Parts: sequence; C-alpha cells; structure tokens
Amino acid sequence: MSEATAVTGLAPIEDLGGKAQPLLRVDGLTKHFPVRGGLFGARKTVRAVDDVSFAIGKGETVGIVGESGCGKSTTARLLMHLMERDAGEIIFDGRQVGHEMSLRELRRGMQMVFQDSYASLNPRLTIEESIAFGPKVHGMADGASRELARELLGKVGLRPEIFANRYPHEISGGQRQRVNIARALALSPRLVILDEAVSALDKSVEAQVLNLLMDLKREFGLTYLFISHDLNVINYISDRVLVMYLGEVVELGPVEQVWAKPAHPYTRALLAAMPSSDPDKRTEVPPLSGDPPNPIDPPSGCRFHTRCPFAEAPCSNVAPRLTELDTMGHQAACHMAIAGSGHSQAPAV
Repeated sequence: MSEATAVTGLAPIEDLGGKAQPLLRVDGLTKHFPVRGGLFGARKTVRAVDDVSFAIGKGETVGIVGESGCGKSTTARLLMHLMERDAGEIIFDGRQVGHEMSLRELRRGMQMVFQDSYASLNPRLTIEESIAFGPKVHGMADGASRELARELLGKVGLRPEIFANRYPHEISGGQRQRVNIARALALSPRLVILDEAVSALDKSVEAQVLNLLMDLKREFGLTYLFISHDLNVINYISDRVLVMYLGEVVELGPVEQVWAKPAHPYTRALLAAMPSSDPDKRTEVPPLSGDPPNPIDPPSGCRFHTRCPFAEAPCSNVAPRLTELDTMGHQAACHMAIAGSGHSQAPAV
C-alpha cells in the first residue's frame, strides 16, 4: 500500500501506462469567450486560450508563466472542467476525458488549489469539515473522513487539536492555504494544479508553503502544474516551464535551459524584468514596451510582433508554430529560432 493510500484510505487512480506515458496530455485546447462590441452590438470573441498543446510527465512539475490575461488561469480551469472548452482533447494517463474517463474520475485524479485562500473555503464549515467534505462525497464514512482530515492537517504542518474546529476567518492566509492543500490531497490525486497558490502570501510564508509543496510531492508521488507570475518561484519549484502570450504557448522547455538560453524575445523580456537584489544589476531600461494587443482582435502572424524589437516581414505575415530546437525538449514559436523561416536571424536550413 502506498503512503498516499495509507493516509487517505481511498484507492489511488490506477496507473495505466507506466512511467513513460505522460500523466496529462493536452491537444489543441481552445476557449473563446463571446462578447458584444461596436455601435450595433456585433458579436466578437476573446481568444483566451488558442490551440494550446503540452504534456506533463509523471512526477514532474511544469510551471506556466506569462503576463496577466495570457490565458494561464483559463487553461487551469479548462483542465479541471470548471468551464466548457470549445475544442481540444484532455487525456489523463492515456484515457480521454469525457469518453474513456468520467468527470468524477478526473476529479479524483486531479485537484486544484486556487489563489484566494479565503474564497476557496466555505465560511460556514470548520477546517475539519472542509477537508472531509470531498472524501464523504466519494463514499467515505463520516468518522473516517474526519480522521483523514486531521491526519492531513498534520501533514501540512497544522496541529489538528488546535485547527480542526476553527473556521476560515479565524486563521491566517498562509494557514488557510495549507488547509486548501490538505483538502486537495484528501482524494489521493495524482496531479495538483496550483493557480497562483502562493502569490497572496508574504515572502517568509511563501517560502514555507513552497517547501511544504516540495515535501508533499516527494511523500505522495505527486505531479504539479504550477501557475505563477513570479519567475523566481517558477525557477525554484519547476522542472519545465511553459511560457504563454495572448492565449498561445510561445516557449516550452527545461527550466534551466529556458533560463540560460531563452529562444523567444518575450521570454527574454520576462527574464530581464525579474527584480535583482544586486545593485549593479538593476533594470534601468524597460525590457518590453507597450501593452498586449486586444485579445478580441489579435495581430496577424506572430502575436508578439507588435512589441518585438526583432520583428521582420515574416513575423507579421506567418504565425510561427511551436518547433523543437534541440533534443532536450526545448521548443519555441519564433521565426528567429526556426530554420528557414525567412527571418534574417533564423538559423540556416
């Protein structure tokens, strides 16, 4: 019996494909929101997530970064089926969600921790009741689910004799986020999505929660999809990083490689904007100017070309596809990185 099963008392989702098969594969994920605009109320669409594809290996932590409005949180909500997708396939350990795998099964195998720790909890339930709620819905007896809740409180560093009978308003933001993590673990998930889970915490508490997440990952054999605007956090916790811009993936690869040799100008701009404690490395010139284009009417070709200092004719005419740059899994959607793209800085074919 695994450590996770011993703690939760719920049988884990069966591993069908072995280590080599990705735990999660997303193909062509798309979500457009209809809006009304103009003098006559013409219907238009906001392209929040536009043909996004990626995979997450078992035991891996993949980080998603990008400016506000780039589609990070919408992607997470589509994966959790908190909103309906317009197109695309979600495959969890070889089983297509909606056909071979029910939503109930998916929710057992995939859980989410949200940014707002207070809004995520029912103010009328005690901490113990909040954690025990999910297992009870899935058939666990009341007494067993409450015992499980107390065990998980201990796992996330909260003494159950002190915190079990408190209400969300009686504990701090960092403690509430620990409760949300415990609640996510109550169903023995294999994948946990963390959407800006530490961004509302002060730095000392943020570091404690990040270390807790890494300890829990090792103990329970978890896989993480970690969404954050903080590149230092992504660098610390992630194995691979996925960079999004205006609803599209523009770069993907091992975090060390992307940090050392970013292939997309947008990724370079994000890294250049990172604050440094070294006074000799202060950012004096803005690495990126202008606002992101309107997602209702995105630019043709590369969506970044209106803000890119290296833009040339191919950038405005042809949309670059995410292309393998090496054998290490580093990919980028930039004409400068794609051989034979027609850009003056592109490598030779």
